Amino acid sequence: MNKKDIFLGLIIAVSLALLISPFVSPWPDGLEKVAGDKGFAAKATNTGFTAPIRDYLWPGFKNEKLATSLAGTVGTLFVFTVGYALALLLRKKNK
Repeated sequence: MNKKDIFLGLIIAVSLALLISPFVSPWPDGLEKVAGDKGFAAKATNTGFTAPIRDYLWPGFKNEKLATSLAGTVGTLFVFTVGYALALLLRKKNK
């Protein structure tokens, strides 16, 4: 796989995050649903960790769809950057 393929994949992933994320389901994910159904959602404790983009809503944006789109795009770019950096480190280590 060459760099052109990698960055084409990044462009596709960012496009999907930008265009599709505003249409995500408003309902809770599987873990939240089970926690609510079984009655232990309220027992969740604060671990001291605060999500940088809580509930996919970018702070300061009044338009929820735009905020969700931006959060999805930033998250995609962050995961790509970390993965690409890790791949570069492992590749250099193996040479």
